[in-house]
Amino acid sequence: MISVLLVDDHELVRAGIEALLNKVEDIAVIGVAKSGEEAIDAVVDLSPDVVLMDVNMPGIGGVEACRRILQLDPEVKIIAVSVHNDGPIPDQLFKLGVLSFISKGSPMDEMVHAIRKVVEGKRYLCSEVANNLAFQGLPGSNVSPFSILSPREAEVVTLIFQGQTIQEMSAILQLSDKTVNTYRYRLYGKLRVKNDVELIHMAIKFNCIDGALIW
Repeated sequence: MISVLLVDDHELVRAGIEALLNKVEDIAVIGVAKSGEEAIDAVVDLSPDVVLMDVNMPGIGGVEACRRILQLDPEVKIIAVSVHNDGPIPDQLFKLGVLSFISKGSPMDEMVHAIRKVVEGKRYLCSEVANNLAFQGLPGSNVSPFSILSPREAEVVTLIFQGQTIQEMSAILQLSDKTVNTYRYRLYGKLRVKNDVELIHMAIKFNCIDGALIW
C-alpha cells in the first residue's frame, strides 16, 4: 500500500482528492495538511511514501516546504501540484529533488500514475510541463529568464511576487535580512533588472504571474 500525505490550503480540494485517492486499491491517504509548516510536521510524524504538495500556498509555501522536507527525509517522494505549468518554479523544484510536477487540471488517473511512478523512483511530468521544459533553450522559444535562478533565488522571487517585505521573507525563509537582500540583488543582476517593479513587469511578460493579480 502506498501511503500519501496530501497538502493543500483549500479544504474542498483536499477533501475531493482524498476521497478519490482512497478509492484506489493500492493507495491510502494517511494524512492531510493545509500549509507547508503542517506538511513538515506531518512528514516527521507519519513518514509517508509520497507527498502531494500544493506549490501555491500562504506561509512558507510549497517550494520551501519541499526543500525542508527533502532535507529531513531525502527518501520521501514529492509530487508538486500547481495551477501554473511554466515560469521558474517547475525547474527549481526538480533541482531540489522533487520527482514529479502535475497540473491541478490533470485528470485523477494521471495523478495516480504519477504517484506510482515516483514510488518506483522515476520522474513524471504532466504534458504541459514536459513541453515547456523540452522547448527551453530552443531558438525562438521565448524561454523564461527565470529558469537561470537557483532554487533559493526562485523562492525569494516568489515571495516578492506575493508582496512580502524583507523582514517577512527573512522570517519565512529563516534567514537574516542581510542574506535575503543578498539573494535579492543577486537575482536582480542575473535578470538585469533594477528593482521589484522591473522584476514584476518581466514576470508578466513571460507569463510567470498574472498581471491581474499584481495590479
